Amino acid sequence: MHVFIVSILAPSMDAVDMVNEEILWQVPLGTTEDMAPAFVPNLELGIAALGGPIITAGGLAFIGAAADDYLRAFDLKTGAEVWKGRFPASGQATPMTYMLDGRQYVVIAAGGYPSVGTTPEDYVVAFSL
Repeated sequence: MHVFIVSILAPSMDAVDMVNEEILWQVPLGTTEDMAPAFVPNLELGIAALGGPIITAGGLAFIGAAADDYLRAFDLKTGAEVWKGRFPASGQATPMTYMLDGRQYVVIAAGGYPSVGTTPEDYVVAFSL
């Protein structure tokens, strides 16, 4: 499958089949959980994203670009969110992956941007698959 994932500054993540030139799926990306005051309901409508996804050989797209504090994994075929992990600050970056001793890891810098209202911090966060 030749798929291109789009999510730059958009409130959704879109998968495009590059061979057949069609949109496979579109899903909202991000929530208002870490952007709004506590009394505002957590809206899962998608928010602007700064960063891109990576795609693994196992058919997952990992993205931590939304202004909330999560790294998410989406099934490449369906667009279903299959996992999310919490950051100490927003990622707003493109993750990377590596193998060590037969185990795969996904790593992302979680630092936020004060200009878009996220907490400025300095973390490198790794999740094992």
